[in-house]
Amino acid sequence: MESPTLSKVKTFYFRRKRLPTYREMQDLFGFASKNAVAYAVYKWIKEGIVKMDENKLVPTSQFFGLPLLGSIKAGTPSSEEQYENETVSLDEYLVGNPGFAYLLRVSGDSMIEEGIKPGDLVVLDKKREPKNGDIVAAYIDNQWTLKYFKREGRQLLLKAANPKYKPLIPSQSLSIGGVVVSVIRKYY
Repeated sequence: MESPTLSKVKTFYFRRKRLPTYREMQDLFGFASKNAVAYAVYKWIKEGIVKMDENKLVPTSQFFGLPLLGSIKAGTPSSEEQYENETVSLDEYLVGNPGFAYLLRVSGDSMIEEGIKPGDLVVLDKKREPKNGDIVAAYIDNQWTLKYFKREGRQLLLKAANPKYKPLIPSQSLSIGGVVVSVIRKYY
C-alpha cells in the first residue's frame, strides 16, 4: 500500500510536472522539520522510487508504477481473491525497448477485428524484425499504413483485419517502420 506522503508527491508531480522541493514537501505533509522530509525521501531512494541525479531528486520508473493487485477472471466469476504485492511500470510493461519505441495514433478501421480501433495508440518498436503475422507500420508505395505483415513464398504483402480491405502487394517499394508491441485505449 502506498504511503499518503508518496501519494501527495505524485499528485504534486502530475499537476506541476516536477517533484516538490523539501520545503514544499514539508508543507504538503504538515511536517515540523525538513529532517522528517529527508527521512521519507531517504526511504523512497532506498526503495528505488526516486533517485538523486546531480544533486536533484528525480523520479524513477518505479515512481510511475501502478500497484498490481492481482488477477480477475474474465470468464466464469470466481470467489477467489488473489492479491499480489507488486508494482508495474506501464513504460516498462508496454514499451520494452524504449530507445527504439514510438507511438502512433490509429485512424481508420482496417485493424478493427484485431481489436485496434480508431483513436487507439499503438506502441511500435522500430528495431524489431517483423515476423509473419506481426502488425506493422509499413511504408508501401509511398504511403503509410498499419497492417499484418505477411510473407507468402517470396511475396511480401500486407493484410488488414477487416474483410472490406484487400491485401496490399507493393508495386514499387515496401519498408517497415516498426512492429506493434502494445495497443493503448483510453475509455474516459
